[in-house]
Amino acid sequence: MAFSRCDLLCSAAALLSLVATPALAQSAPETPQKPAETAGNTTPEIVVTAQFRNQKLQDTPLAITAVNGAMLAARGQTNISEVAAQTPNVTLAPQNQYLGPGIIAFIRGVGQSDPNFALEPGVGMYVDDVYLPTLTGSLLDLMDLDRVEVLRGPQGTLAGRNSLGGSIKLYGVKPKGDNSGSFEATYGSYHRVDLRGHFDLKLTDNLAMRVSGVSKNRDGYVKILDYALTHPGTNVPTMATGANPQVGTLGGTSFAAGKVALRWTPDANVEVNVSADYTRERDEPGASVLIYGNNIAQFAGSPVTKDPNRAWLYGTNGAPIPLDCRFVPNGRNSCDTLSGYDKRYVSYATFYDAARPDHQVPYKPLALNRHSNLDNYGFAGTIDWTLGPSLALKSITAYRHYDSDWSFAESAPVVPSMLNQAQSNSQWSQELRLTGKALNNTLDFVLGGFYFHAKGMFTGRIDLNYAGIDFLHGPDPTPATNKAVFANASWKPVEAFTLTGGLRESWDHKEYGYVRHNPDGSTIQPCTGYPFGVNQPPNCALAALNGLYKTFDASRLDWRVAADYRVSPQLMTYAQVSTGYRSGGVNPRPFYPSQVEDFRPETITAYEVGFKSDLFDRRLRFNVSAFFNDYKNIILTVLNCPNTAGFPTTPCLQPKNVGSAHVKGIEVETTIRPIDHLSIDGSISWLKFKYTTVDTANTGVTASMVPPYTPEWKWNAGLSYDIPDVLKGLVTVRLDGSYQSHIYVDPTNVDTAPIPAATPSPLAFQTATNRIDDYFLANARVTWKSDADTWSVSAEVRNLTNKYYFTSMTANFGPIGTSAGAPGLPRTWAVTVKRNF
Repeated sequence: MAFSRCDLLCSAAALLSLVATPALAQSAPETPQKPAETAGNTTPEIVVTAQFRNQKLQDTPLAITAVNGAMLAARGQTNISEVAAQTPNVTLAPQNQYLGPGIIAFIRGVGQSDPNFALEPGVGMYVDDVYLPTLTGSLLDLMDLDRVEVLRGPQGTLAGRNSLGGSIKLYGVKPKGDNSGSFEATYGSYHRVDLRGHFDLKLTDNLAMRVSGVSKNRDGYVKILDYALTHPGTNVPTMATGANPQVGTLGGTSFAAGKVALRWTPDANVEVNVSADYTRERDEPGASVLIYGNNIAQFAGSPVTKDPNRAWLYGTNGAPIPLDCRFVPNGRNSCDTLSGYDKRYVSYATFYDAARPDHQVPYKPLALNRHSNLDNYGFAGTIDWTLGPSLALKSITAYRHYDSDWSFAESAPVVPSMLNQAQSNSQWSQELRLTGKALNNTLDFVLGGFYFHAKGMFTGRIDLNYAGIDFLHGPDPTPATNKAVFANASWKPVEAFTLTGGLRESWDHKEYGYVRHNPDGSTIQPCTGYPFGVNQPPNCALAALNGLYKTFDASRLDWRVAADYRVSPQLMTYAQVSTGYRSGGVNPRPFYPSQVEDFRPETITAYEVGFKSDLFDRRLRFNVSAFFNDYKNIILTVLNCPNTAGFPTTPCLQPKNVGSAHVKGIEVETTIRPIDHLSIDGSISWLKFKYTTVDTANTGVTASMVPPYTPEWKWNAGLSYDIPDVLKGLVTVRLDGSYQSHIYVDPTNVDTAPIPAATPSPLAFQTATNRIDDYFLANARVTWKSDADTWSVSAEVRNLTNKYYFTSMTANFGPIGTSAGAPGLPRTWAVTVKRNF
C-alpha cells in the first residue's frame, strides 16, 4: 500500500493529538517534579549536546537516542555496535573478514559498508566531537563513557558532511579530581578475559587527571579445519603440518586501549580539556563460513572457455578440483560429509593459493598470515572560554592516525580470491564555535567554522584467481580536505514555542592516485591480445591504470528549519525540514581504465514530525517520530560494470549513483516505571524505501530493491527488576530482546536464485542469495551491587536461545561463484566482578 508524504506526517500528527489530550489534562494542576536524588522510580534525565548546547533529552527537537554509562553497564554493552539493538532504524555491525577492522553503519536506509577512503560513511562518527572519517577503526569500545548520542536524520547544518543518515557521538567522562577509581574483570566463554579500570586524581586545585584502560581477549569460535585430514581418502591435498585437523580459528580478538585526560580550570571562565588515547588490536580474521560454492575453478583458456590444464588447485591424483558443495559445511548448498564438529562454525580456509605458476600467473604459490590488526591513536584539545554573561567560545583541535592491516581468504582450499589489505590515515581537524544568547535571552545562537584535512594510503596484495589477475594495489594516496562555516539560531517568541534555523556551507576537495605493479614490484606490461591468455604479460589489463590521478571538487549549502512547542510540562511537539549530503568522489578500485569514473554527491531533504512525553508523574516516557526523506543520487557500490573496450564485466566493485528514492518511517521509544523497582524499556521502528528513479542498465539495481543493511521492521524490549536488601546489597535482574526483519547485503537484492551446479555434484542446483533472514536475540544479566556501591558481581548469558544468524555476508555468487557469511556468536556466558574505590 502506498503512502504519500501527507499521509505519513498527518497520521503522526493525529497520533500526537491523542497523546496530547491526557497530557494537557494532567498538567492542571501541575504535578511538581521529583528532585533528582529521589527520582529512582521515574524516567531518567539525560543531558545532550546535539544542538551544541546543553539540553535535556526531552527538550531536544530531534529523533535522538541517548544512553548514559550506567545504562551501558546495566546491559553489559562493551562496543558501539551493541547500542544499535535498542535504537530504532539503526544498523551497526562489525565488518566482515573481507573489509577488516571496522564497522558497517546505516541509519534510516543511509550508510556505507566499504571502508575505502574514496567512500564516505553516510553516518557521522564522533568521539568527544572529533570526526572519524572512515569505517575502519570505528568499531569503538565503550571505554569510560559518559554517554552515547545517536542522532537520526540529517545533521547537515551542525555535524556537516557525510551525516545525512545521522550521527553517532560518544562522550567520555571528564576528569573530576575526586580521587576515585574502579577496576573490573570478566571471564567467560571461549576463554574471554576482559579487564577494565580507571582512576581520577586531583593533581592541583585546578588540575585533574583521569586515566582509563581496557583489555579484551577471546578465542575464535569458527574452527579452521584441514579438509584432507577431516575427509581421509579424498583427492584434496593436505595443507596441515601435523596430524591435528584443526589448524586455527576465526573471530578471536586481542584488544587493548588506554586514555589519559587532563582537565585544567585556570579561572572560572576557562576550562581546558586535553586527552591522548591509543588502541591496539591483534585479532584473528573475522568469523566467516562458506555458504555457497559453485565454480569450475580453472583459469581462462580463451575468451570463452576454461582450461583444465590451468586449475586453481590440483588433487593428489593430478586432476583439477572444482569449488563445489563439498566445501560448504552447512546449509542447503552443502553436500559435506563432515562429522564430529558443529558444522555451522567450520571453515576450510587455508590462506594459501596453491595454483601452479605459468607465464600469465607467475607469482604462485602465495601464503598469507591470518590476521586483522589495527593501531589507532589520537590527541585532542578542547578550550571552553566564557567571554561574558551571554557569550562563549569553544575550540576543538585534534590529530588522529591509524594503521590497519588484514587478510582475507575464501573459506575453502580452492582459492578464488585472497587479499592482504592495509590502510593508514592521518588527519587534522579544527573547529571553532561561538555560542551566545541575545534578545533578553530569547535567542540562542552558534556561529562556527570547521577545517579537516586527511592523508590516507591504501595498499594491497590482490590475488583474484577468478579474474586471472594477481597484483599490488597501491600505495594509492587519497588526500582530502573539507572546509565549512555554519550558523544556527533558536528563538523563543513566547516561552513554550521555539523556532530554529541553521545553515552550513561546505567545500570538499579529494584526490585519488592509482599505483599498480606486479607482485614483485615490476612494471605491468600492456596487453597485445586477449588479456587473460597464457601468452599475455601478467596483469596486462591493469597496465593503463598505473600513474592515473583524479581529483574531485564540490561545494554544498545545507539548511534546517524546525519548530517545537511545549504543550505542557509533560509534552513537547516538534516539526522540522532539514537537508544533508554525502561527498562524491572517484572509484578507488578500477580493474580497467573504463572503470575510472566519478560519482556525484548524494543528498537528502528530510521532513520530520514528532513528540516527546513524560507522563503519569514521569513513570511513562513515550517518544514518537515520523519522517519522509527525498533521497537523491544515492551512492552504492555495485558489482555490475558495463562491458567496454573489450574487457569483461568482472571483476567490478564500483561506487555509482544508482538513483533516487522516497524513504518514510515511524519510530517509537518508551520507558515505563509501572511500580517501584521495575523498569521496562523498548522501541519499534518501521521503514519503507521506494526507488523513484533507478539506473538499472549501469547498476543492476531495480525499482523494487532496497539498500543494504536496511530492515523494514526493528524492535527491542528490555525489563529490569531490582530486589533490595540481598546480602547488604541490591540485586538487579535484566532481560533484553531485539528483533530485526530480513536485510540484504548488496544493492542488488537476491532472495533465492537456483543455479545449476557448475560440475557433477550430488546437488543438481545451488541456491544463491544475498539476504540475511530475520532474527531475534535475547540476553539475560543478573547483578549484585553492594549498598555502599563498592563491589558488584554480574553474571550474563548472551544469545540465550543459541540463535544461528549472520551479521554480514560477502555474496560473490555472480562473479566468483562463492558466498560466505559472518556468523554471530553462539550462546555465551560471562561473569564480571567490579570494585569501586
